[in-house]
Amino acid sequence: MADMSYEAARAELAETVATLEAGGLTLEQSLALWERGEELSALCATWLDDARKKLEKD
Repeated sequence: MADMSYEAARAELAETVATLEAGGLTLEQSLALWERGEELSALCATWLDDARKKLEKD
């Protein structure tokens, strides 16, 4: 997942959220998606933090 682009991570995160909001999943499926969403959210935050640091340097 570390080589995933920001755009890909954001798109998968949006899809994950939509799936969770739609409901109809088992508890296990919901938890797995929630955990994946947390990972994707952290990856997006890292991308944005890195971009912010680069802008502050320049």
